[in-house]
Amino acid sequence: MDHFLYRDGALHAEDVPVAEIAAEVGTPFYLYSTATLTRHFQLFDDALSWGPHMVCYAMKAASNQAVLRILAQCGAGMDVVSGGEYARAIAAGVSGDKIVFSGVGKTEEEMRTALSGGIRQFNLESEPEMERLNRVALSMGVVAPVAVRVNPDVDAKTHAKIATGKSENKFGIPIARAREVYARIAQLKGLKAVGIDVHIGSQLTDLTPYRLAFEKVGQLTDALRADGHDIQRLDLGGGLGIPYARGNEAPPLPSEYGALIRETLGDKGCEIEIEPGRLVAGNAGIMVSKVIYVKSGEGRDFLILDGAMNDLIRPAMYDAYHDIVPIIEPEAGAEQQPYDIVGPVCESGDTFARQRMMPPLGEGDLVAFRSAGAYGAAMSSEYNTRPLIPEVLVNGHQFAVIRPRPTFEEIINRDTLPPWL
Repeated sequence: MDHFLYRDGALHAEDVPVAEIAAEVGTPFYLYSTATLTRHFQLFDDALSWGPHMVCYAMKAASNQAVLRILAQCGAGMDVVSGGEYARAIAAGVSGDKIVFSGVGKTEEEMRTALSGGIRQFNLESEPEMERLNRVALSMGVVAPVAVRVNPDVDAKTHAKIATGKSENKFGIPIARAREVYARIAQLKGLKAVGIDVHIGSQLTDLTPYRLAFEKVGQLTDALRADGHDIQRLDLGGGLGIPYARGNEAPPLPSEYGALIRETLGDKGCEIEIEPGRLVAGNAGIMVSKVIYVKSGEGRDFLILDGAMNDLIRPAMYDAYHDIVPIIEPEAGAEQQPYDIVGPVCESGDTFARQRMMPPLGEGDLVAFRSAGAYGAAMSSEYNTRPLIPEVLVNGHQFAVIRPRPTFEEIINRDTLPPWL
């Protein structure tokens, strides 16, 4: 569910006409709904209400300070994967004891930053990282709380670029070696094992891979406790999918996901941590763009938009599908025709959709890319010296720009010339 609905023939974000925002801000831009963000977080929080838990938002999905502040005020922790994300979480008012630090390549500087500012736990991804974190913690006179990310070799049945739980993926330590690794942690004075971590991928639309992974985590919990380790937390990652195409079968609900966790791991007496990102932010945001030209080609017509692959890279990178809808609601039964919907970047990859059925559109018409709140603005760039597009937040009848569009002068002035030039 989201709060982007047609009302009186025009698409609204909560109570604000999208066209009104476009007139003030200019296109393209990202637009987020406060009501959708808070509702989706609450669905996960409610799904785990049967026991102790923490919902740590995976902020790589959308990391604007306003988005983080909304979720922090809801009680969310944060899952970060870089020193920059850690700094963003702290700036948004999240305390260190609610921040989980994930990622395969944590640097010594990032470790020191998190140990100084406070951290709930580091999710360790390799033995070299384990040894380095121990050295850093000892040098600072502290003990780092850790969970080991185990790789359960479970196929999440998702896109190859976002699968993380198979043996050939770069993530985690093989689950078969977990007892050996935890035994080593017990010998290290700078580390304390507090839990187990697992994350098998993103955009999962079936609970079966989760069940397989969680059952393996449950068995490992029993084995590690038998070895004398005090396993207090089970970090189960995120990855639950969203429906990108309307009318397709909906992925499992957070309530079903929470029920599966209770069924497979609820008897372990552990605090459950989950790290949803896409399902919290995905349907909470749209990208609004304008038709620059309608071009007739050999056997096909093109809608050339002012939004491009640098603004929304998911279709080019993942062959991802986004519903694209006109801001003005088409009349019931309106004739449709196929268009290739493309951007202005000089690459064939700058294509959002091929032969997509759309109502007739003309120059200046506005369209919205639905389900663009996750990995949209966060993955955007200034390729072709195209400014990062604004991010806008709606709250009921109000809206505000939460990241302005930089000017060309601001972009160019970030460059510096060496003395010899």
